[in-house]
Amino acid sequence: MKRRVFITGGAHGIGKAIVEAFRSIGDIVIFCDIDEARGISTSEATGARFELLDVRDVEALESCLQETVVREGGIDVIVNNVGIGKFKPLTELSVEEFDDVINTNLRAAFVTSRFMARERMQTNKREYGRIINICSSRYLQSEPGTEAYSASKGGIYSLTHALAMSFAGTGMTVNAIAPGWIHVYEDEVIRTEDESFHPSGRVGSAEDIARMCLFLCEPSNDFINGQTIVIDGGTTVKMIYPD
Repeated sequence: MKRRVFITGGAHGIGKAIVEAFRSIGDIVIFCDIDEARGISTSEATGARFELLDVRDVEALESCLQETVVREGGIDVIVNNVGIGKFKPLTELSVEEFDDVINTNLRAAFVTSRFMARERMQTNKREYGRIINICSSRYLQSEPGTEAYSASKGGIYSLTHALAMSFAGTGMTVNAIAPGWIHVYEDEVIRTEDESFHPSGRVGSAEDIARMCLFLCEPSNDFINGQTIVIDGGTTVKMIYPD
């Protein structure tokens, strides 16, 4: 069956790879992004439908979801991928910047999930469904100046297992993927020591995350629920001592 997949932040990077992955197996994909040029480019390359949208606008996000349900007859999969970071010293981070990261990374995932819950309640749907939240390995480890981003991803981690409980019995599973270092920027220089630092011997790719999305969305994988799966080449389990 062709699943109806809604992806936030799908114009580039990990989001684009997820769009490409679902389209490659024939699913109907709708994605939103604030980057119009990249959104149009990804849409033309994949055949997915692009919606120009800022997920911080709750009314606009809910309206887009509702229009998708009307147009496609429903939504089977939501991938909450959109994410931004404000990496700067704690003393220089404003409350407005902190809120901006939380509203983009965490609140948007709540809004899409709540919409899905309400839509299922109205239709009394008890069939296949998936929510995948893109978290980060920073939900459990940090560097200085990452307070807003780390807090948002810690929220995603907790939101995921709470949603799994709220959706219990509806046919919907909720899981998160926590990427480590993923190479998505063309101008990013990857050094030999960056590769060798990872027990897997390389920095990650956006396709690594997209493949896990497809795996979690297989109908037979409904016993994986409420989990956060770390994909980081083994770095979070690596013991590191000072030289």
